[in-house]
Amino acid sequence: MFEQALAELEKYDTVIIHRHSKPDGDALGSQIGLYHIIKDNYPTKRVYMVGDEAKRYAFMDDSIMHEIADELYDGALAFILDCGSASLICDDRYQKAAKTIRFDHHTYSEKIADIEVVQTSYESCCGLVTEFALESGLKLSSRSAKALYTGMVTDSGRFRYDSTTSNTFRLASELLKQEFSISSVYTELYADDFKFVKLRAQFVLKIQFTDYKVAYIYTTKEEFPTYESDSFTISRGMVNTMSELKGVNTWVNFTETDEGVLVEIRSNKYNINPIAVKYGGGGHAKASGACVKDKATAMALLEDLNALDKQSEQ
Repeated sequence: MFEQALAELEKYDTVIIHRHSKPDGDALGSQIGLYHIIKDNYPTKRVYMVGDEAKRYAFMDDSIMHEIADELYDGALAFILDCGSASLICDDRYQKAAKTIRFDHHTYSEKIADIEVVQTSYESCCGLVTEFALESGLKLSSRSAKALYTGMVTDSGRFRYDSTTSNTFRLASELLKQEFSISSVYTELYADDFKFVKLRAQFVLKIQFTDYKVAYIYTTKEEFPTYESDSFTISRGMVNTMSELKGVNTWVNFTETDEGVLVEIRSNKYNINPIAVKYGGGGHAKASGACVKDKATAMALLEDLNALDKQSEQ
């Protein structure tokens, strides 16, 4: 599966690693993990990571991105990780590279790179990068393993989501052969400060329901500044405040921003990805997102989710 990607990697002296913007643990973990895999196995190569700030995941080692000149892309290889759509790539200079490779685990929606390794059977892009290292005979280190394990934990919901398989645990087991502190990973990921706990409580009180028990939260631009938080925390960070409500199979978080209304959709039962794609987004069968132009469009999306739950009940 990785033969062509490995052959291209070995050809290039300069490698630049991209991922999606507004990164989550999997985007950063796969990026940082691949960075160290290449550095550890090909010490003479010049390797760079580019993208926007880590923010919520700034605790991860090596999460500060490199600032590089456009000229570095001349004759370079660019990796694109954990990205199902070209519009989501953190830095569009990947198009200047001599060759591009994508590693991704999202539902395929479009061709992005010269070489495409898209495998939806993996719970995370970190799992896919780990498989790449193992299958290619590339050594792992404590630094690469810790980053990859962190991303695997976040995208599998601490190994609770349906995407978790026996293969997930096989790959995690390989990562744990390297020396790093598991407790430090979980402490940084899940130890909330009081400000975040208060924020979550505010969002619990905002939950509403459609006729067929789709749970949703809607945050307006006027409300946004009152929470003293960033769009990632309010949007993706708050969506799972609705995840364990009895009788709720689908939930969605809407957040108005200058870019449009950010939409985070989750389900524990249905494939909601086609609805996300319909509105210009994408992702996974049970966890997808989009950005729509206005509240009217957001409410149309909500009605589609409601209709999905209604149809499934009949």
